[in-house]
Amino acid sequence: MTVSVHQGPTSYSATTLSNVASAIDLLGLDADFVRPGDNVVLKPNWVKEHDERYPGPNQWEHVVTHPSVIEGVICWVAPKLQGSGSITVCDAPQTDSSFATLRNYCQLDEMIARCRAKFPGLRIELLDLRPEEWHAVDGVTVSKTELPGDPKGSTHVKLNEDSEFVNFHGLGQLYGASYNMAETNERHRDTTHEYMLCRTPMDADVLINIPKLKCHKKVGLTCALKNMVGINSNKNWLPHHTEGTPDQGGDQFPKATMKAKLEHSLMGKIKRALFGNHLLSKLFVPVKKLGRVIFGDTQKVVRSGNWHGNDTCWRMVVDLNKCLFYFDGSGAPRTKPLRYLAVVDGIIGGEGNGPMAPDPKPCGVIVAGTNPLAVDSACCALMGFDWTKVRMLAGAFAVKAKLIAEFTHDEIRVVSNEASKTKTLSDYRKEDGFAFKPHFGWVGAVEL
Repeated sequence: MTVSVHQGPTSYSATTLSNVASAIDLLGLDADFVRPGDNVVLKPNWVKEHDERYPGPNQWEHVVTHPSVIEGVICWVAPKLQGSGSITVCDAPQTDSSFATLRNYCQLDEMIARCRAKFPGLRIELLDLRPEEWHAVDGVTVSKTELPGDPKGSTHVKLNEDSEFVNFHGLGQLYGASYNMAETNERHRDTTHEYMLCRTPMDADVLINIPKLKCHKKVGLTCALKNMVGINSNKNWLPHHTEGTPDQGGDQFPKATMKAKLEHSLMGKIKRALFGNHLLSKLFVPVKKLGRVIFGDTQKVVRSGNWHGNDTCWRMVVDLNKCLFYFDGSGAPRTKPLRYLAVVDGIIGGEGNGPMAPDPKPCGVIVAGTNPLAVDSACCALMGFDWTKVRMLAGAFAVKAKLIAEFTHDEIRVVSNEASKTKTLSDYRKEDGFAFKPHFGWVGAVEL
């Protein structure tokens, strides 16, 4: 299995478009990988419109996929379609993100307009796949706005006995994207494990995943595998952590301290009591501020499964990739394989408290490959992390049903425009990477 690593400038420049094409071309894909008439879907990482610590128009390059990388992929794809087919650029960002602000900061409409002018007659679309947008005050949802969502609708995938949650000890205590735990646990019990996905990416002939090279608080790193969270139409079906402390079978907190148990009991009850009542939720804003004083700020204190002991979130990520590769837009098993490509924006990565409050990490790399596990393994090495200590990667290699990879870690080979980076991944050493600082909940647990 081959992964390409193209080394270039550590800033976005006039050469970014050509460097993206060079990274893809290093893979030596078949000439008909993209064919005339194909429905090509591009899935960037648009999780948040800015660094959540510093709202503003100049605080997004290290958080989301840069538009020049997306444009580079469009310019690589479009000529191969020969004027027939479509390119859809889409994502379902975090529910409390502002897509209008994101498209303004990143000048997405201007980018799409340039591509349409360059490739007239080809349908190139920009979509926010979310069915609703939440409006939050200090992290508390106080209102919701309905959105058009995916124009193709949703795909209900019943992964069931092939899920990584079968026989998981945390069933019944799974926490999803909101305080409505009952909904999350209804979809994940015994051998029932279901996901609701956006149909546009599931219907693609070619899906090109364009993630960001970043650290992640729950799974260690977010690149190709984790970016599939953004194809969901109901994110509360996605288990993010298991409630409680380790002695209770949970991974919400790393230690069974009295403060952790009090926070779990008190704050959890308040949140669930207020769920769905936006008028009362506004009253929770000062309570949460008080809670931050008592229990600590999330940017400094481990909670909500934001640490290396999270044994829940990686299972959901692996499940989503199984859904993508093994099921089609109707929710039925695929009758023909998905043509898949990942192109990782590592020109400016994000280290530390990712995915929404990382520090910029200029690296100048674009990583590409046709398998998300191979790509993420290469990204892990470049970040200076040990893949065996990342549950998401070790777990993905160990799956027994609906394999993500039919190769071992030792069989991954890196090709690069830089000779020192061209070698088997198992030969990569700490000095070959960029020494990313992990999220503080992972410090000392994942580095090489």
